[in-house]
Amino acid sequence: MSTKAPNPVDKYVGSRVRMRRIMLGMSQEKLGEALGLTFQQVQKYEKGTNRVGASRLQQISEILQVPVSFLFDGGPSGAINGDGFGEGASPAYVSDFLATSEGLALTRAFTRISDSKMRRSIVELVEQIASRDGPDPR
Repeated sequence: MSTKAPNPVDKYVGSRVRMRRIMLGMSQEKLGEALGLTFQQVQKYEKGTNRVGASRLQQISEILQVPVSFLFDGGPSGAINGDGFGEGASPAYVSDFLATSEGLALTRAFTRISDSKMRRSIVELVEQIASRDGPDPR
């Protein structure tokens, strides 16, 4: 019996739901309660394992205080280029990074630094550390 891989759009929308939920400091359980679902169902939506229907997308966007379009912004579209994303989309590793609690915390903290020289120094430090760990995974 073979398992079907999640559709790239379902995965992307799920990652955007997760990213926004984390940005709001909301647990899967709390989102599930607001939707009348279990946290396991929210988990399946976030992984793209289960598809989210149109009315449920509307409900999720209202709870997460974003327009429905936010959940699709930058994701796979009908107009596909070489990497499977529409024009102007961020690379997948950016979305994957921002969907993690560490990526979100780092981004939040970094954007609060007003000194541009300090931000540049931090970028250089992280690049040096990463170069010791091996080649760029992109």
